[in-house]
Amino acid sequence: MHTKAFNPENSAILLIDHQVGTMGWTHSHDINLVKQNAIKLAKIAAALNLPVVLTSSMEENVQGPLISELEEILPEAFAARIRRPGIVNAMHHDGFNKAVKALGRKKLFVAGVTTEICVTFPVLQMLDEGYEVQVSADASASYTKYGDELALARMRSAGAIITTVDQIISELAIDWTSPNGQKLMGILNYH
Repeated sequence: MHTKAFNPENSAILLIDHQVGTMGWTHSHDINLVKQNAIKLAKIAAALNLPVVLTSSMEENVQGPLISELEEILPEAFAARIRRPGIVNAMHHDGFNKAVKALGRKKLFVAGVTTEICVTFPVLQMLDEGYEVQVSADASASYTKYGDELALARMRSAGAIITTVDQIISELAIDWTSPNGQKLMGILNYH
């Protein structure tokens, strides 16, 4: 197996600010699809026992709580979520940065809302810190399509891989007939 590939033994998932209020402000993508894809990422983490970190920003304000499905699927990660007081770049938040380092994984799948603010800046820093990053574009969204496309282009030019949830599922499955492949096939078809 080539070492460049992300696999269940070497990767982790970071979900940033999939909050009820924040998601309601986005117009770049169908928000129901974005939500469904964020839920798929949570299901991948649960099915493969992948390390995962959840974070939220200013939950008690209009941004609101993380979507309830994350609590249902990942109760421990939800309880341990990093609640940022308003720091834009999650990697600047000591608690989040330490939580990411504590995963002990250099390959990170990242998704969040909004792409142009909450995802771009931590991803740029992760790349600077030597992480390999895949950004799930379809589990992220921005205020405008324009903002989203520019954010993805900026991250790609910095070295991030821009991907989709179904590509992530397929990469982690390796073989559909394996136990992990079987679990992931069920998530691939989740709608």
